[in-house]
Amino acid sequence: MTVWDAIRNKHAVRKFLDKPLTPEDMHHILEAGRRAPSGFNSQPWRFIVITERDKLEKLSKIGRSTGHFAGAAMGIVFLTPTKEDVYWSDQFDSGQCAAYMQLAAHEIGIGSCPATVYHADVAREILGFPAEWDVKVILSFGYPDPDHHPDRPPKQGQRKPFDEIIHWNGWEDKP
Repeated sequence: MTVWDAIRNKHAVRKFLDKPLTPEDMHHILEAGRRAPSGFNSQPWRFIVITERDKLEKLSKIGRSTGHFAGAAMGIVFLTPTKEDVYWSDQFDSGQCAAYMQLAAHEIGIGSCPATVYHADVAREILGFPAEWDVKVILSFGYPDPDHHPDRPPKQGQRKPFDEIIHWNGWEDKP
């Protein structure tokens, strides 16, 4: 699979088989995130890897779109520093990290889905991470349930047209 194939074919997976990931596959995904680029190579992230069913279920209730976490084989909680002066660059870097993990998982047949955390205080209670770290995003991973995610070509027409979202050299310039 080429990178372009992975980008074109990857989709959010929210229903998983009840099957654990191998330690090798988990390491592959985590290593992809660890190797992601960051500004000044700051690597402003820490990951809490969750495989315990009770914690996955508890974490599935910390946002409006976190329900898929309950059925995942592995969840990753992304922590970033709470320092305000680098907040947006840390969030951007963490987004790159999450994308690397998801593409690495997709390459080996593992589905994933990100979710926004609305109750970071609850996540802190469940996981016990220190106050200098914050959570905004979690990722679920697992083998896609074929009943909910049949092998299919990517849907066409679901993206906005290229010329609608691309501006050249300024807002008013169009090709």
